[in-house]
Amino acid sequence: MKIVVIDDDKLVAISLKTILESTGRITVAAIGSSGEEAVRLYGEHKPDVMLMDIRMEGMSGLEAGERILASDPDAKVLFLTTFSDDEYIVKALTIGAKGYILKQDFEGIAPALEIVAGGQSVFGGKVMDKLPVLMKRRAEFDYAKRGISEKEREIIELVAQGLSNKEISSKLYLSEGTVRNYLSVLLEKLELRDRTQLAIFYYTEING
Repeated sequence: MKIVVIDDDKLVAISLKTILESTGRITVAAIGSSGEEAVRLYGEHKPDVMLMDIRMEGMSGLEAGERILASDPDAKVLFLTTFSDDEYIVKALTIGAKGYILKQDFEGIAPALEIVAGGQSVFGGKVMDKLPVLMKRRAEFDYAKRGISEKEREIIELVAQGLSNKEISSKLYLSEGTVRNYLSVLLEKLELRDRTQLAIFYYTEING
């Protein structure tokens, strides 16, 4: 797996490179210390995962992540920070980041990178605990206006609870292929990128 590490503390970035490469499974193609460098290095290296701090001088990690994802919607951005500020978490989720973990969870960094590289999203436990109370409740959501059926509504709720396709198929007595089809249709109807954004949609628009 090839990654790029961005942290305004160069010693931290170098330490992360040493530690992550010691796993034998991760190659750090480049390190940088600013949002501007993040945008440039992503374009140069097209890493499997962009591991990036948030608070930096000049362009922040969130701004850099937004630019990267605007130019390449398939980019996998994982934020690694000491800050669990509510505003940062919400912004990271809404721009399409694949993860938000805290530096304090040091042993979880390499596994988180592997999860994100595999196409899944990962958020630290403290971050996940915050989500339901971060998002603003909007009680009267008109499913019919969006053309969403009762079954699709159930699937949205189960995705928001963090269930996998296999778990949803078992719960709703559907095949995994059928669940995947439902999800594809839902994402198209709601103009969303992936299941992470679908979960965010649930909390922000329906039942936050």
